[in-house]
Amino acid sequence: MRNIVKTFILAFVVAALCSCNKNTITQIPIEEFLKNPEKTSFRISPDGRYISYLKKYKDRQNIFIQSLIDTSDVIRATSFSDYSVRGDYNWTYDNQMLFAQDDKSRDKRLLSVLDVNTLTVKTILSEGKAEVRILNKNRLTPDVITISMNKRDSANFDVYRLNIRTGELKTYLVNPGNITDFLVDADANIRLVKSTDNIDETILYRPDDNTPFRPIIKNNFRNSVRMVAFNGVRNNFYALSNVGRDKTAFVEINAENGREERVIYETKNVDIQRADYSKMKSRLEFVGWEDGKPQRHFFNNDTKKLYQELSDLVDGYEVNITDRDIAENRFIIQTFTDRSRGAIYLYERKEKRLTKLVDNSTIDPELLCEKKPIHYTSSDGLVINGYLTLPLVNDKTNLPVIVMPHDAPLGQRDRWDYNADVQFFANRGFAVLQVNYRGSSGYGKYYYSAGFKEVGGKIQQDITDGVNWLIANKIANPKKVAIYGRGFGGFCALHALSFNPKLYSCAIVQNGMINLFTYIITTPPYLLQRRQIMYATIGDPLKEPALLKNISPVFHYDKPKVPVFFLQDSRDRRANIPELNHYIRELQKRNVPVKYSLDTSERGSVGGDKRRLDNYAEIEKFLDANMHVKP
Repeated sequence: MRNIVKTFILAFVVAALCSCNKNTITQIPIEEFLKNPEKTSFRISPDGRYISYLKKYKDRQNIFIQSLIDTSDVIRATSFSDYSVRGDYNWTYDNQMLFAQDDKSRDKRLLSVLDVNTLTVKTILSEGKAEVRILNKNRLTPDVITISMNKRDSANFDVYRLNIRTGELKTYLVNPGNITDFLVDADANIRLVKSTDNIDETILYRPDDNTPFRPIIKNNFRNSVRMVAFNGVRNNFYALSNVGRDKTAFVEINAENGREERVIYETKNVDIQRADYSKMKSRLEFVGWEDGKPQRHFFNNDTKKLYQELSDLVDGYEVNITDRDIAENRFIIQTFTDRSRGAIYLYERKEKRLTKLVDNSTIDPELLCEKKPIHYTSSDGLVINGYLTLPLVNDKTNLPVIVMPHDAPLGQRDRWDYNADVQFFANRGFAVLQVNYRGSSGYGKYYYSAGFKEVGGKIQQDITDGVNWLIANKIANPKKVAIYGRGFGGFCALHALSFNPKLYSCAIVQNGMINLFTYIITTPPYLLQRRQIMYATIGDPLKEPALLKNISPVFHYDKPKVPVFFLQDSRDRRANIPELNHYIRELQKRNVPVKYSLDTSERGSVGGDKRRLDNYAEIEKFLDANMHVKP
């Protein structure tokens, strides 16, 4: 009898311990999620002798160069203590570097060149607020690059030839006011351009510089042809096109007449979103798409073999080649999974040698959570895709949930990748729902078009249907649902509190879009062509003011009732801080619990990093107070 009692007591204790520990999560310090890698923006010199990267010196990003002949030889190539080097710097074919800085004291953007042999820096372009984009570098004329710049007209980019040794700038192509994209051929000449009348797009072609452009393809904004590269065959070019089909396919088009000559690759369920073409070898590499997770189709065995070699070396990680030398023997490799930022590597193919350059994450992936592709049916019968990340708990039912709508109302999407916010919330015990609502990219023309004029309608219903799907499947605790978003995601959060207040316990809004009138009217000059498209897809402030007013949260401050935490960056160019302050005051008058954090620190500075850390600590406190979650 005594043994039976002992056995019963032991079983009871074990069961109690299991019950207590079944939902225990190893909490990771906030700073681990927010850590930036020490080195970023790796490049390899065209001759394969050097790698370069950005690293902080005196709290500013500067260029460092490491020899691949003597790997211990690392030099700091720049020593700026005022303004950081931007991450889009480039090597030239004669071992110089082009880099940009924002000189705020003089309100200018500077383009400079670094001579690697002498480590001297010379500013070659200083054109006020003009944006500069590098279009092409040519091995035959390494000192001359092709750039586009909105120097003459802030709303339009002209094309120039820039001599990086002398600073001589020559106009190559004047934008008549409607060109939005250029395709440069192997000889650095522009043969194809894309123009828009603010709604419809036209692709134009010319056989040489002395012949006027003539239209070969005309599309409305529901259709798209994205130029990829000339293929050297009868002036044909490769493109990503959804003309005459729902899903974007990879095709070949005749530049003389605009006719699609063949479909090279397509998938049944989703758009082809990426096409890689090697200018060095004048051949197709692969196309890529995302049907739940990233996928590729290769066009030659050598490329396929290269990616297989890399995948075998970094087992379980996705692989991206971000740079390579001319000989295509040395490569810069970036890896990632849904649970890890991965690392940056140097791969030397002849030696089959993989060298880690920097870890992008210091967190053990086993402590983080799987991001699972999901789908459910909306209330009007449309299949909605997204991702669900569940915390590392045994009982995956009745969980507190954070809904994270992605930014941008149309044309963007969430992906299967590492997301620090998602992993932070999951580590604190939340399930995280990401919804690729209608209007998101990647799922075809019909799915994208289904979001038109539905920013405050069916798009929001798709998000609501996702929450109800979690509740119906007993994953979500219906009394513990929060919504968190940036930009348009913040709009979704405030819209939810205004028009579906009983579904959510609280909301977190970061740089949120609260007024669609303001959002559309403050479009930057160089994006003005997109304003008419916003009129057609979101709403026209002049013709449809009632539509925009009815769905903009700023006009519905009388509706939210649950706590809201606002995080606002003062440098957000689209923000109207006085308007936001007025909205917050109106909420406070109605005794809505409001927390507000305005970040005035400089991006990338020590103060900015500390502010970001403090914000996440406050987010954690806010959720704990309003969701009562203790992992």
